[in-house]
Parts: sequence; structure tokens; C-alpha cells
Amino acid sequence: MRLISLGSGSRGNATLVESGNACVLVDNGFSISELTKRMVRQGRHPQQLSAILVSHEHSDHIRGVFPLARRYSLPVYLTAGTAKAKAAPTGVTLELINAHRSFAVEDIEVSPVAVPHDAREPVQFVFRNQSKSMGVLTDLGSITAHVIDSYRHCDGLLLESNHDQNMLAEGPYPYPLKQRVGGDWGHLNNQQAAGMLARIELEQLQGIVIGHISEQNNCLDTVKKCIEPLVENIPQVHYASQLDGTSWLTVD
Repeated sequence: MRLISLGSGSRGNATLVESGNACVLVDNGFSISELTKRMVRQGRHPQQLSAILVSHEHSDHIRGVFPLARRYSLPVYLTAGTAKAKAAPTGVTLELINAHRSFAVEDIEVSPVAVPHDAREPVQFVFRNQSKSMGVLTDLGSITAHVIDSYRHCDGLLLESNHDQNMLAEGPYPYPLKQRVGGDWGHLNNQQAAGMLARIELEQLQGIVIGHISEQNNCLDTVKKCIEPLVENIPQVHYASQLDGTSWLTVD
């Protein structure tokens, strides 16, 4: 099984998770043409997708989901809360999911994970194929016991490290937005991301992607100073960018 970020940040998010038989897109904040360009760059095309999974209704994650689903006749998996918050147009097949119940997309078992974020019914996802698992964990403001339990034994992980607390406090965002981003229902800061890593089984991780890094309130050097001491023994370490995403992260 393998995973790749096609772009990660406030201007658009999309992640591919691929097994031997399935290719799943997690979120799509890009236009059809932009997503297609990013997929083709990695040797894939939207025609190869099995399904689209939606974490929540914020535009940087859902903006391009329904147009893509309608063009390629793809089922869209999302919670009832997300479906109510962002109504789908005609011609899109919705599969409503329970935030606490696993489901299958071909040979991938998908476990939604409820997370604290300021959306209607947000989830993140853990994917399993045979004996391996990969997690996608972004867009949450705090680490709960449920989150730790859900991601403790992943072989691969995409983890948010959104902002540096000082940069956010001193940056250009208006005060209410600073409070939202830095609050318990916003996004993980660098220290929270490091804290999450300290509480899971790092020895099991074959690879990690650090993503959703803010272009205004964070910088790569600051993220690395916080994260690298914890991941120095992990074979594959990637940092996802808004423009280029990452290369493939593979577990076997």
C-alpha cells in the first residue's frame, strides 16, 4: 500500500491512497484540470480512481470533489453532517458513512476517525490492506484519546503540523482567525504534532508525511526543528508542500 499528497495547505488538499486493487482520493480542493495535472505528474489519472473520501466541508478539502465525482461517475463517501453542510448536485452518488464504523473500498478497509475541528461532522481516516495500515490525520485542533488509539499502530502516516504558535500570534491574520486556527477546534501546531508522534508506536512507522504546513504561520525549518528529533530513525520522511505535494510513501 502507498500514499501520496498531491498538495497540502489552505489553498487545496488532495491525497491518494493506493493498494493492489484500489486507488482512493481523500479530499479534493482543486479544479478538475489542476487535480488531473497533479495526478498525471505521478503516473495516475482520475479515471483510475475507485472512490473519493471527504473529511469535512471546508472549501480547501471539498471544492473540487463533486465536479470530479460527476465527471468520472465516482462514489463520494462522507458523513451525514458533511453532506448536510455541503449539498451535492444532481448526478453525484453519495455513500453516507458512520464516523465510528469501518467500510470497504475494494480491498482497502477504511476506518473513519472523529476529530475535533470546526466543521459539521469531520473525520479523518485510517486505511488497512492485508496486515498494513496508513493514516491521514489533518484538520484537528487537539489530540484526543480516541485519535491516539486510532493512529497508534500505523505503518505509514500523513500528519498535520500546521502552524508555529509564535508566528501565528505575530502574523497577519485577524484576531478571530488566529483564535480559530490556534484553538482546540482548529489546527495542530508544531508542538502538538510532535506530541502526537511521541505517543504512538514510532518503531512501526515505515514512513511519515508532515502536511498542511501553513504558508503564512509556519516555515519548513521551524517544522523540521520540532519534528526531526522524533523521526530520525524512520526510513521515509516527507514534507508536503502546497505546490508540489510529495513523492510516494510506500509500506510493505
